Amino acid sequence: MARKNKNDRNDRNPRDRNLRDRNQKDRNLRNRNLRSATGSILNLRQRKRFCYFCKENIGNIDYKNVSLLEKFISDKGKIRPKRSTGNCVQHQRKIAMGIKRARVIALIPYFKR
Repeated sequence: MARKNKNDRNDRNPRDRNLRDRNQKDRNLRNRNLRSATGSILNLRQRKRFCYFCKENIGNIDYKNVSLLEKFISDKGKIRPKRSTGNCVQHQRKIAMGIKRARVIALIPYFKR
């Protein structure tokens, strides 16, 4: 069966149109569920974290200061990402280098069990 013209696409596949309508209804329900009693959308994100080193005016990060470096290591021994620690880019790089140097000298373990 040939189409009459280009603009008759809606008649061609009604399943696509139903799927689109269903997706739109799901989106509306999701938005409605995120609204509180006042009608505003809830803020689900955490508050902004600030760089510990910029706040405390700490200039250099020493690899021998193990107690400071362990604050930025997870319980499995991984370096925590910038988004969870809140550090700025420069200090996050210095922390990573300090942790790696401390690992090489065996001040900090590579992984914890």
